Amino acid sequence: MAKLDVELTVNGEKHKLKVGSQERLLDTIREQLKLTGTKEGCSVGECGACTVIVDDQAVNSCMVLTAQVDGSEIITVEGLESKSGLHPLQKAFIEKQAVQCGFCTPGMLMSALALLNTNPVPSKEEIKTALEGNLCRCTGYQQIIDAVEMAAEEWGA
Repeated sequence: MAKLDVELTVNGEKHKLKVGSQERLLDTIREQLKLTGTKEGCSVGECGACTVIVDDQAVNSCMVLTAQVDGSEIITVEGLESKSGLHPLQKAFIEKQAVQCGFCTPGMLMSALALLNTNPVPSKEEIKTALEGNLCRCTGYQQIIDAVEMAAEEWGA
């Protein structure tokens, strides 16, 4: 299989990589960059567990070839980490008990981040729309919506 040269900026760090022509972004993130917070759920773009932000847009990384995002800026759930502590979204998810098994949480956080980056004061309906591509089997969604609302209050302040 042919290998392609790609350059990605992931969580603020530039990477020059060789990837297969059919290599998914999910696999590059997990296997080459060793960022395992991004989860593989359904592998067909239905569950949202693998959601990352590519050039300010939430995308299912299982549905994107790495070569398609050559030159892009990517944020994974690890990119929420900072020296000052937890990101406001992470704090809100903990406080509102929106984290149970944790498998969907990285994708939920990234979808919420993409929303808040473009709309810091979303309505409840806008939050629901932003999260509709992310499945959760544990929380029933209300805690997640509450957490995003809480983070938005801090974000928009």
